[in-house]
Amino acid sequence: MKANSGLKKNRTKIQMVLTALVILSVVRQFFLGNYHNMFLGILTLILFMVPQFLDRKLNVTIPPGLETVILIFIFSAEILGEINAFYVKIPIWDTILHTTNGFLMAAIGFALIDLFNRSDRFSIKMSPYFVAFFAFCFSMTVGVMWEFFEFSMDWFFGMDMQKDWIVPAINSVKLNLDIGIVDTMKDLIVNFIGAVVFSIIGILYLRNRGKGKLAASLIPQVRSKQEEELSSKDQ
Repeated sequence: MKANSGLKKNRTKIQMVLTALVILSVVRQFFLGNYHNMFLGILTLILFMVPQFLDRKLNVTIPPGLETVILIFIFSAEILGEINAFYVKIPIWDTILHTTNGFLMAAIGFALIDLFNRSDRFSIKMSPYFVAFFAFCFSMTVGVMWEFFEFSMDWFFGMDMQKDWIVPAINSVKLNLDIGIVDTMKDLIVNFIGAVVFSIIGILYLRNRGKGKLAASLIPQVRSKQEEELSSKDQ
């Protein structure tokens, strides 16, 4: 309990720091007259509230460790990546975020299937390997759907999300250019790596019946009826 309390305090501190940085960024973009980036900052503040919203609505406890990773991911993607152009300044920035995204989506998939696995409405109890496999497939599906989105935005609106707008007619990976197919495959590969890493953590967590500090700090947990009643009373 003490360790978990310490994690919650650290998460709160990190959230406060990130929130303050986002607010400063929004104010700065306002005075610069860059209203598009100001909107991205406001969107970031809204996204920061998503983990707590899911915690309350889905009857799932999001561990402090996982919530911290989610907050840092959102901040890195929107504030550092988009507003401060880290995608351009740091070539591997997009790769890092796609790897993290694969990890996070696997965590969400794990929580979703775990909801069914622990529900009294279902008589079938799934093995740890099947739960981890579902989490992996969920992560990869989300990754593929995102690549569809990137392609659609580039094709119909010319936004260059696949980083191939300058040389759209070249389609040979031998030239070592970051054209669309290279960017798409790279994103899916690192998404695959992130999904595999979390799936392995999930298997070990379930086989050890919920033991392990690392896994417990990253894996969403379904609250029991008693825990839900206590949580509703606290609110």
